[in-house]
Amino acid sequence: MSNSERVPVELCKGVNGLDKVVLREVRGSSVEVYLYGGHVTSWKNEHGEELLFVSSKAIFKPPKPIRGGIPICFPQFSNHGPLEPHGFARNRIWSIDADPPPFPTSSSSKAFIDLILKPSEEDLKIWPHSFEFRLRVTLGPGGDLMLTSRIRNTSTDGKPFSFTFAYHTYFSVSDISEVRVEGLETLDYLDNLQNKERFTEQGDAITFESEVDKIYLSTPTKIAILDHEKKRTFVIRKDGLPDAVVWNPWDKKAKAMADFGDDEYKHMLCVETAAVEKHITLKPGEEWRGRQELSAVPSSYCSGQLDPQRVLQSS
Repeated sequence: MSNSERVPVELCKGVNGLDKVVLREVRGSSVEVYLYGGHVTSWKNEHGEELLFVSSKAIFKPPKPIRGGIPICFPQFSNHGPLEPHGFARNRIWSIDADPPPFPTSSSSKAFIDLILKPSEEDLKIWPHSFEFRLRVTLGPGGDLMLTSRIRNTSTDGKPFSFTFAYHTYFSVSDISEVRVEGLETLDYLDNLQNKERFTEQGDAITFESEVDKIYLSTPTKIAILDHEKKRTFVIRKDGLPDAVVWNPWDKKAKAMADFGDDEYKHMLCVETAAVEKHITLKPGEEWRGRQELSAVPSSYCSGQLDPQRVLQSS
């Protein structure tokens, strides 16, 4: 590979001429981030295999959000509030932040980009709060993908504001009926298919045979998605994000979405790190930080040989 292809950070044009940033790691893994939405649309391992799902019918045309990848839901998750579903951060053009305030931990990676979103006059009409939303996207040396969000209340009127938040991550899976999620057993959840009623998860690992849209509460810092067919396990680590949303639209909803293929629900699963149940409130000058780290590891999971506890405990 030539040196020009090995640059860790490259700004270039994506679909429909939209600006995107490509992060590359020496061993071959890569990440693509669109400035439109601060939206990660691709995460590939060192073999060039795509780990995120983006619909073949995704519309890369503002103001329509991009279907798939990692949309950012801010300042509102879903319809939990008065704004448009999932808020407006995912359909605004973000800027590259050339001089971000220092991070508490700087990673050894050279492949990272800092983006920033500030409200426009129009945004302040629909959500009248001054904020700075800084997003750092990092591709780690081992191919891990880290997203760190820092949201600060920059208002001068002395007023606090509250918001809900999610990294709406779409994982690429071989077959939804062969996938299980571990780490959410026995937890309480709100079921969006039953008027946000509260239930307790029964049984072992979560498997899928119909539409699911649940917000799990007080979730552990680590969640695993085991893909039996691909012998791959996604490990999600999170910080500052107590909830986890699990979503798959299944066949009827998939057919109803114009920007989603009829059968694509079989090859995706959203497990979203989130802060939904309890709003985050920031006084002027205060900052909130929410981090998600994704890794994909080969799993020897065959007919339950893998000890799920060990996957979740080993860091």
